[in-house]
Amino acid sequence: MALGASLQRRWYGGGTPPLWTRPLEALYGLAVRRRAERFRADPASVVRLPVPVVVVGNITIGGTGKTPLIVALAKAMAQRGFRPGIVSRGYGGSERGPYLLTGDDDPSKVGDEPSLIRQSGVPVAIGRERPEAARLLVDAGCDLVLADDGLQHHRLGRDVEICVVDGERRLGNGHLLPAGPLREPASRLATVDFIVVNGGVPRDGEIVMQLEGGVAVNMADDSLTAPLADFAGRPAHAVAGIGNPARFFASLAAQGIAVHGHPFADHHAFTRDDFTFADGCPVLMTDKDAVKCRAFARPNWWRVPVRAILPEAFYDAVATRIRASR
Repeated sequence: MALGASLQRRWYGGGTPPLWTRPLEALYGLAVRRRAERFRADPASVVRLPVPVVVVGNITIGGTGKTPLIVALAKAMAQRGFRPGIVSRGYGGSERGPYLLTGDDDPSKVGDEPSLIRQSGVPVAIGRERPEAARLLVDAGCDLVLADDGLQHHRLGRDVEICVVDGERRLGNGHLLPAGPLREPASRLATVDFIVVNGGVPRDGEIVMQLEGGVAVNMADDSLTAPLADFAGRPAHAVAGIGNPARFFASLAAQGIAVHGHPFADHHAFTRDDFTFADGCPVLMTDKDAVKCRAFARPNWWRVPVRAILPEAFYDAVATRIRASR
C-alpha cells in the first residue's frame, strides 16, 4: 500500500519515475504492443457480436468516472430506441462467469460496480471472458452492448470506443506502468471515437462531463434524504474504496463539510471492522462502497449518489455512430 501510494505521488506530482521502474516500463510497453499487434494480425481471434458494441474505458489506472458515464449512456441510448445491456469483468467478485445478474446478487460474488450498475435497471452480465458474458445480454434481448472498462480487452470486437479522462489528473507524468499511470501509450487517445473528460478544463475535441451529487441518502432508510448542505460546518467521516478517493473527499469539503477522510484500496471488501468510529459523527460514502455495506449499515451512515451530466449532442453523436456501424 505504501509503495503504491508513493508511486502515485510521483505519477501525478510531477516527480521523476524511480530508475527501477524504467526497465519494467519498457517490458510492459512491449507486451502491450505485441498483444495489440497479435489481434490486428489475426482478425479471426476477435469476437464480433451480432449487435453493436460500445466500449467505455480509460488508459490510466484508477477511477475516472466510467461507472456513472456508462449508466447515463445506457439510459440515453434507451431513450433513442435501443435496448442496451452492460457487460463487465466483475472485478472484485468471486464469480468467473459468464453470469447474468438478477438484481439481488451479493456484491462479493459479482463485484461492486456491476451491482451498482444493475440498480439502475439496465441488464448486466459479467465474466472473465467478456464475449461470452456479452452473449448472455444478446440472448436476453439486448440490441446494444456497452462494455465497461474494456479498451484493453481486444478479443471483444467493438464499433465505438469512448475513453474517459480525469480532467484534473489527466495522464499524470505520461509514462506507462509502473513508471506512470498509463495502461497504454498516450497516442491511444488518437484512435478512440470520443474522449470524455471528467471535470477540469476540456481540450479541443473533448466532451466535458460533470458529476452531480448534492443529496445524501440514508443507508438504513432509503426514504430519508438530506442535502449535503445539511452536513456543512460539522465533521463527518468520509469513506471511499474507489480509484481516486481524494476526488470524493474534495467534493464533500467543497460543501463546507469538515471531512475526516478514510481512503481504502479500489474495490475494497468492507467489513464492520473498517468502521471503528466512536465519535457519533455521520459517515458518508460513495454508492459504489455503499452496495457492500448495506448489511451492517447504521442510522448515521449516508451514501452520496452521483449522476453524469453530458451534452445531449454527445449522446446523439454516439447513437449516430452506432447506427452507421452496422
